[in-house]
Amino acid sequence: MSDTPTSTPQAAPGGRRSWLILGGLHLLNGTAPLSGADPVVLVELGAPVEQDFPSNTVVLRWDRLGELELAVRTVDGTRRHTAKARGDELFPGMLVGSALREAVTGVTGLPAGPVVPLFYVTADGDRAHVHSQIRFLAEDACFIRVTPEPVATADVETLGWLADAVRLHAEGFLFLNNHQRYYRKCFSGQELEYKYTLTPPVDVWTLTVELYQTLLNGGLPGYIMEYRDEYQAWDYLNHLFEVTGPTEAELGYASFIPTTDGKHLLKRKWYAQDTFDRRESHTYGLDLADDGGFERHILEELKVEAVRLPSFRRVRYDVNFESVRTGHVYGIFFDHCSLVDAREVTLNQCELEYLRSRVAVEPDPAEVLTEMDEIAVRLEAFLRAHGLDDARGFYSKRTFLKDAVAARPELARKVGR
Repeated sequence: MSDTPTSTPQAAPGGRRSWLILGGLHLLNGTAPLSGADPVVLVELGAPVEQDFPSNTVVLRWDRLGELELAVRTVDGTRRHTAKARGDELFPGMLVGSALREAVTGVTGLPAGPVVPLFYVTADGDRAHVHSQIRFLAEDACFIRVTPEPVATADVETLGWLADAVRLHAEGFLFLNNHQRYYRKCFSGQELEYKYTLTPPVDVWTLTVELYQTLLNGGLPGYIMEYRDEYQAWDYLNHLFEVTGPTEAELGYASFIPTTDGKHLLKRKWYAQDTFDRRESHTYGLDLADDGGFERHILEELKVEAVRLPSFRRVRYDVNFESVRTGHVYGIFFDHCSLVDAREVTLNQCELEYLRSRVAVEPDPAEVLTEMDEIAVRLEAFLRAHGLDDARGFYSKRTFLKDAVAARPELARKVGR
């Protein structure tokens, strides 16, 4: 994986410009309509953050913006003012900094109300795109593109695009204004995943951390860590049943996973053979116990035929990242699975999976497949560099359990056990 950072602004190609737009919070949350007297602050940046035009995701860190000129004006342009401030002075503690507050008051003559990052506008030649703010914190803000088609660059500094941007944000307020509800999923109800089976012993923690550091240092150009959800740790049991009938369409597995509320998650997957693309569903809140309750649920609720396989514990560490160009989010997971009744029987794997898409415009599902193949090539280089198997495959947990029972028949689970 490359060592070129992707999180800092690069030199702007010819004709490329970008602006941070600040203004009243009401323009995002709809508590008041857009008015000609509203103050708007245009901050032209030294270079666009993103490399590709158009892109989807932009993260601005205040401490990386340096010295800025604040061009303050009312929407109707009747009053104007300029000021200077450093990026890290704009929103100390997420509140309006003194320089910004005084600049806004200088235009309105009134105390500054809630002023926040509104939009990021980026231009290439005579075309520009608008990105709406979806997260704002003391260190940074995250924006995603809301314009399906470009707007005229000539309109940027005259705010000819602003009314449409406010309208687009208002139309998507449920998606854009609610915490972590700005996701959708291509290939709904399906799992897309490459698996790499690793020969033990494998230190999954150190591998995950080293991969994480590689990605933080720009080892995957064109991608950034998933905003505020980049690293996860998991540790849970699986009580897995191979679904064997009554028809081929039902083949796959049903796995009961204990949850912290004392109930169970049912993870169901449909597939005849191990493959890249599998149909899946998740059902939460099942009030079941391992006293025959799993078997009764399979027979009476799912109405399928199944064989119980050995229960196992899965320890997993995840690194999540997203394409700044498309907004598609992917995960690379390292895990260690061991049988509950035979801890020495283990499976170590690395998985690359499409997770979700953080997009306000219509996504292109085909780009998921292209990006997964590009990521896989770099992941395989990382595995080879660590002396690990880089063979791309689909070896499933179901197959691992069946292989374990075939090798050691005493591991077969009794019904209701």
